[in-house]
Amino acid sequence: MKFAVIVFPGSNCDIDMYEAIGSVLTEEITYVRHTETSLDDYDAILIPGGFSYGDYLRCGAIARFAPIMKEVIRKAKEGVPIFGTCNGFQILTEAGLLPGALQRNQDLHFICKPQRLVVENNQTAFTHLYDKGEEIVLPIAHAEGNYYCDEQTLETLEKNNQIVFRYAKGDNPNGSVNNIAGIINEAGNVLGMMPHPERAVEDLLGYSDGLRLFKAMVEAHQQKLQGAKVREG
Repeated sequence: MKFAVIVFPGSNCDIDMYEAIGSVLTEEITYVRHTETSLDDYDAILIPGGFSYGDYLRCGAIARFAPIMKEVIRKAKEGVPIFGTCNGFQILTEAGLLPGALQRNQDLHFICKPQRLVVENNQTAFTHLYDKGEEIVLPIAHAEGNYYCDEQTLETLEKNNQIVFRYAKGDNPNGSVNNIAGIINEAGNVLGMMPHPERAVEDLLGYSDGLRLFKAMVEAHQQKLQGAKVREG
């Protein structure tokens, strides 16, 4: 499986993503600069955390207009798996690929710590290796992770089972509405979340719950290829 990790000016979690996929998962991965205009060679697109364009205006607001984002949007419409973490989640909302917005944390402080999450939806290409209701631990590191959406959008997210991860009960670190930590689009191929699974892929790092997210992506891709072969046969 071929992964692309998008690199913007100010990205600082691109190496974490690269090493998680290349060194731990041992899948093919390439850095793709924000100035590029094609993603045709890739099976999945990863948008890392960091401070794209210095977080000027709003987090992700300038990155949304980078040349590569036209291609990301096109690939999303084609059903290509796209995953964004932290600043990547913010960019996906700014680009309109996911609903809602990320605001300043309710206490206005930067938060960096291990975070308990609950898997709300394990019926996605990203989460099918988890159990529904399973509690996992992933690192968070953000100042603008407070997910917000209006009541109508929230109702739609709940109804369509688009809330994939929530912060564990009583452990909401940033004030996100309904404890939302990660959501998926209606088509099921674009996932955004504030926690960092790429920083939790080996026991040496202290946590390994994040590895299953990337393994799930690989397995879903393999199943898709096998299904295509069956149909062709």
